[in-house]
Amino acid sequence: MTAALPFDDIRELFNHLPEAATHASADIAARDAQLTKPPGSLGRLEEIALWLGAWQGKARPTIERPLVVVFAANHGVVAQGVSPFPASVTKAMMANFTSGGAAINQICATYDIGLKVFELALDIPTQDITQTAAMDEKEAAATFAFGMEAISGGTDLLGLGEMGIGNTTIAASIYYALYGGSAGDWVGRGTGVDDAGLARKTAAVEAAVALHKDHLQDPLEVLRRLGGREIAAMAGAIMAARIERVPVVLDGYVVCAAAAILHAMDPASLHHCFAGHVSAEGAHARVLQKLGKKPLLDMGMRLGEGSGAALAMGAMKAALACHNGMATFAEAGVANKE
Repeated sequence: MTAALPFDDIRELFNHLPEAATHASADIAARDAQLTKPPGSLGRLEEIALWLGAWQGKARPTIERPLVVVFAANHGVVAQGVSPFPASVTKAMMANFTSGGAAINQICATYDIGLKVFELALDIPTQDITQTAAMDEKEAAATFAFGMEAISGGTDLLGLGEMGIGNTTIAASIYYALYGGSAGDWVGRGTGVDDAGLARKTAAVEAAVALHKDHLQDPLEVLRRLGGREIAAMAGAIMAARIERVPVVLDGYVVCAAAAILHAMDPASLHHCFAGHVSAEGAHARVLQKLGKKPLLDMGMRLGEGSGAALAMGAMKAALACHNGMATFAEAGVANKE
């Protein structure tokens, strides 16, 4: 009898995905119709309340323990000159997160959002995807499982972020493998490469996908061959949140590469996810179209770190404050339309 492969357990998870609670959506819609405002006048804030309640299974959804989780990893493909910054910057930024000096620290503090940051073997980058697979199956599956544990402390709204020099090259490779076209369709300037750097980055993406092309029909093979540890961990966190009925807010270009792996396996696996913003990086807007997600914010951001997700979570807190705290017409003694 053949032993189960590490990816088999991940595949099995897709057979046990909980669905949204339609009864909660009905209750939320009924309350919304009685709030002291014209129908639909709060626009997407009303949509957010419905989405949160449906996945939490609550007629009065909550954001009492919001959390942003940032995963950091390094990538062997940096050796191809795809970034103007060395891999050591990833570790330096981890120290900045810890000391409270990064943008994500300020945004989370402003909106009273928790923040956890995880280092994923920064001293041992994944393999150079232009030369070999980034990870073997065991490592990719184990990192996915690690990501699933990220919400073990409990949360009612999860935002995802990442940090890793070279990871926009990794994301572009995943998109090229999943969606086709040309490498240049998916490659952007990342942390600010010049024209020569952009050419090297595009060449690296082309070389990586060409090298692994015979194995890319399976999204989990795309993950292990072209991905990174932060991609695997974020995919695991998204999956764990679905199982626990925790709504997820996606950040930008790199975070959505993890979501794209799950979406390629089963589009329904992202129904509990909301696109926090559209990034200025590369082809993120096109990626969101592929994922069927309409971003909440468009602020020209491309920082990563979960910054766009955290800003969107602040807007979501306002959406719930309106839904849960506004008076109904009856409570306020205001005449509703006949």
